[in-house]
Amino acid sequence: MRVFEKKELKKLHLPLPDSSGEDNGQVIIIGGSSLFHGAPLLSLKVASRIVDMVFFASPNPRLGTVAAKIKSKLFSFIWVPWEDVEAYIKKAEAILIGPGFMRFGSEKTPKDKRNHQSSLEGKLTREITKALLEKFPQKKWVIDAGSLQVMEAGWIPKNSIITPNKKEYRLLFGSMKPQEAAKRYQCNILLKGPVDLICSPKESVEVRGGNPGLTKGGTGDVLAGLVVALLAKNQPFLAASAASYLVKAAADELFQKVGISYNADDLADEIPLVFKRKVN
Repeated sequence: MRVFEKKELKKLHLPLPDSSGEDNGQVIIIGGSSLFHGAPLLSLKVASRIVDMVFFASPNPRLGTVAAKIKSKLFSFIWVPWEDVEAYIKKAEAILIGPGFMRFGSEKTPKDKRNHQSSLEGKLTREITKALLEKFPQKKWVIDAGSLQVMEAGWIPKNSIITPNKKEYRLLFGSMKPQEAAKRYQCNILLKGPVDLICSPKESVEVRGGNPGLTKGGTGDVLAGLVVALLAKNQPFLAASAASYLVKAAADELFQKVGISYNADDLADEIPLVFKRKVN
């Protein structure tokens, strides 16, 4: 198995000196719920450091209030009314769907009944995910978190990127090996773990590094935000591999400073510094 190397980051698109507005990527992040309103905002925070424009849409109307509060400190995104989400999908160069979407309704739900079929929230996640993926199969998709947990593998658009942990991978593909799944569904898989495995229909690579601080809540949302930002101007396999490498490198930088005593916000703030050192 080939290991991803730092020199491969040089293949990434970088803004040209004479760039003008919107030359360097537009993305939309779709997700969030009353319980997990912070997840898409972590993705947004990272993506806004990389691309020119980030749009944010959620079917949960309460997130409009949350977004307004966030904008008092972070101005680099545009809140999109849910009724306009399809217009912004058409406009965007890459789309992230899933962070903060819910699979079941409450922690009070017994573990053996936590599935989308017994939850109005889970059914809504499933309906939205299916409808948007099937209506815009030609777009560049990153599918994460809640959407991965309720969808069918047959919905995956060709050339898209999925970012499962091991549990989400089993829900979607069962015991199928990642390289086989990538070939069958013509997609790119970023399987998260102590060693990340990235598979396309034609090649596979391992990304090593990182530390136990990456098991904390929200770090996957940071990764998803970086993936979609890089996907706007790069090929899917490179975008997934480079994002994995940069997140692990940022985690290792934080470990040198504070051990594992960092959180997802710290990781999001560290990525631009690592990006500058590793890529530019």
